Amino acid sequence: MWQKPHLLTAVSDLLFLAGAAALLVAAVVWGTPRLHLFPLSEVQVTHELREVQRGELEESLSELLRGNFFTVDIETMRQSLEGLPWVRRAEIWRKWPSRIEVRIEEHQAVAHWGDGQGQLVNTYGEVFPASLLREQSLPRLSGPSGSSREVLQRYEEFAQLMKPVGLLPAQLALSPRLAWLVKLEDGMWIELGREQPKAPIRMRLQRFVDYYPTLSDARGVRPTAVDMRYPNGFALRFPASAVQEVKGKK
Repeated sequence: MWQKPHLLTAVSDLLFLAGAAALLVAAVVWGTPRLHLFPLSEVQVTHELREVQRGELEESLSELLRGNFFTVDIETMRQSLEGLPWVRRAEIWRKWPSRIEVRIEEHQAVAHWGDGQGQLVNTYGEVFPASLLREQSLPRLSGPSGSSREVLQRYEEFAQLMKPVGLLPAQLALSPRLAWLVKLEDGMWIELGREQPKAPIRMRLQRFVDYYPTLSDARGVRPTAVDMRYPNGFALRFPASAVQEVKGKK
C-alpha cells in the first residue's frame, strides 16, 4: 500500500472525515442545550388513562423535561412515572423531531389487601399502595408477606366453586400457619384450615357447597360459622341468641 499514493490519500481522507463527524456529533451534544436547538415541543400519552391523573403526570415530569430532544433523560423519566401509585409500568420513546411519547400500563385493582385501606391487589396478584378513586365493591384478601399471588389464585378458585350457591367470598385470609379462612357475602365464616393430602382444601369447600342449602336449624336460623377442618364432616356455630333460646326450651 505504501507504494500506492492514491490509496494512502483515500485512507487519509476517510480518517479525516470520520474525525470531523465525531467532532460534529460532540459539538451537537454539548452545544445544542446552550444554543436551544432541537427543543421539546410535546409530551404525548399514547392512550387513555383510567386511574392515573394528568396532573400527576405533569407534576412527575415537570422537573425532568430539561435539555432538548437528544439530552432529556428518558430513564429518569420512566422511573419517576413508575413511582406514581397507579402506574405499573411506563415506556418512553423519542419521536423525531421534538416529541416524547409515553405509554403507561395501569394497575387494575381486583381486591383490597390487608386490614388497612392503603393497599390493593392487581390482576397479577401484586400488592401496590393506592386508594380507590371511586366506589368499588372489591373483596379483601390478606396473608403473609409475599403470598398475595397465591391468595388471589385461591380466591378465584373459591369464587368459581361457590357459584352454585350464588355467593362470593367477601374476605379470604391465609394465616401465618397457612390456614385458610373465608367470609361470605352474607357474613358467614368458613374455616377451611390447612392443606391436607387426604382432605384437600378444594374438596372441603366443595363439601360445604353441597350442604349449604341445608345449613339451617329447625327455626331456619343460619350458622354464623362453619368449621370444615374435619376430614369427613363439619361443625356449625350459631348466633349466641339462638343458642340461648334453644337452651331455654330444654
